Amino acid sequence: MKILAMALGFMVATIGAVGVVAPDVLLELGESLLTPTVLYIAAAVRVIFGAVLLWVAPASRTPKTLRVFGVLLVFAGVITPSIGIEHSRVMLDWLLSQGPLIIRAWAGVAAVLGLFIVYALTGPRRFAA
Repeated sequence: MKILAMALGFMVATIGAVGVVAPDVLLELGESLLTPTVLYIAAAVRVIFGAVLLWVAPASRTPKTLRVFGVLLVFAGVITPSIGIEHSRVMLDWLLSQGPLIIRAWAGVAAVLGLFIVYALTGPRRFAA
């Protein structure tokens, strides 16, 4: 499970890095994924990733932080279908209107978050003496 969580963390970091380097590519990808089927797949991926983080959190360097991320991802996955395609399109259009600097900033946050997850899962948990 730890390897799966690390792979998902690397995937988040990679997507974020693409957004930092080429925000147009990331936005085109986002636009192409705005379909009902992909919305449900995204919801399932969020729930699964959140559950994986909750599962591996006790063995990580930062168990509380990974638990919080896990709960947030499960919650986001559960509410994703209720947001719908139209609202998702509105959010993407808003992001487009903010300009490339803001898009790069959000993508940078995603890259850092993904790398943090990988860091938290590498090495043993640190216990206070």
